[in-house]
Amino acid sequence: MLEIIRSSDTKAIGKLLRAKSTTLAEAEAVVRPIIDDIRRRGDRALLRYAKKFDHLDFAKTGLSVSREEMRRAYREVPRGFVEAVRVAAANIRKAARKQLPKPWTCTTSAGVRVGQIIRPLERVACYVPGGRFPLPSTVLMSVIPAQEAGVSEVIVTSPRPAPAVLVAADLLGVKKIYRLGGAQAIAAFAFGTESVPRVDKIVGPGNRYVAAAKKLVAGECGIDFIAGPSELVLVGGRGNAEWIASDLVAQAEHDPDAVAIFITPSLKLALQVQAATREIVARLELPLAALALAAQGGIIVTRNMAEAVDLVNRLAPEHLTLFEGATSLLGQVQSAGSIFLGAYSPVAAGDYASGTNHILPTSGAARLRGGLSAADFVKAISVQELSARGLAGLEKAIVTLANTEGLKAHAYSIQARSSKKGAGC
Repeated sequence: MLEIIRSSDTKAIGKLLRAKSTTLAEAEAVVRPIIDDIRRRGDRALLRYAKKFDHLDFAKTGLSVSREEMRRAYREVPRGFVEAVRVAAANIRKAARKQLPKPWTCTTSAGVRVGQIIRPLERVACYVPGGRFPLPSTVLMSVIPAQEAGVSEVIVTSPRPAPAVLVAADLLGVKKIYRLGGAQAIAAFAFGTESVPRVDKIVGPGNRYVAAAKKLVAGECGIDFIAGPSELVLVGGRGNAEWIASDLVAQAEHDPDAVAIFITPSLKLALQVQAATREIVARLELPLAALALAAQGGIIVTRNMAEAVDLVNRLAPEHLTLFEGATSLLGQVQSAGSIFLGAYSPVAAGDYASGTNHILPTSGAARLRGGLSAADFVKAISVQELSARGLAGLEKAIVTLANTEGLKAHAYSIQARSSKKGAGC
């Protein structure tokens, strides 16, 4: 189960930190020929890989989901599901609206005005994995920010969309749902085929082959980020051991490669959490979670909270919970995908309905950016307008810099508009 490690055991901590790192090299070698094949042969290659990897026969099912299938899906979701989606969607939508950048203008010098305008992307694809669990929450987290950004066409794609996925997409007004997954789906939307439109951006989580495919097409199609196995680091000096353990087990439930780490200065609490974790896994019968906790889980006992926050910043985790005795560390946290403050802020709240996004950077990428937001679906375009007086005021600086770089035509384009035409060339 969860091993307890002293912070002085640098070898054990180093091993735990490395456990969260994943390499895409092997996956890239597998998916590169798939991507190249779909780029060259379009639908013929796409259909072959969909049949080979996802056992899909589009002659029987169709490439996209029909309205009849959508209607049937409503009869298969549990009671209360539609209302739950509406509650979660309302909160996610409120948060997404706040995430959008604003247009602005300012005067940088006399006669010179600069600013930015905001324009949405035209078409995006939201990837929803079709693995062990249905993921309607991923539909909400990817579609709603795109809609709030003003994207004209939002597409959902999933290899085997569960009824809950279909209903969630329909409730959000998604018009097109494709029955595609894996690297072949990423390639199809990145380049376009006879049956699949090319998109401006692909977002959403997936397995390592999906992540590798997103990395390989990123030069030609926008992506959110390359995500690996899910991660949680929980820091606390006191609190309910069962609550802490339940959060760690919930994280481990995602995937056998999921990372779940508890950092505390209290050996007593560490032992209590270790025991509670074992009891919860046995009671809920979660063998895959047990594997994840044994392989990538751990409890680190630190000398103090300063040491704990240093470890957090080294890990740059996808999810960070600052439990009781640790919430004051927020100002010292430099890198995390999403932060949960206090005993009543479990990660599951953000996974579903609090309003923040659960599509987050992993494997240390939180050092570079936060989670998916409405801002990922717009372009901030710079605008400038100079009067004759404004250009004259900048002429000397511009001409000097242009000539220093050896770009004579740049300098001339300024001088041609003034009485000093040709000077300095």
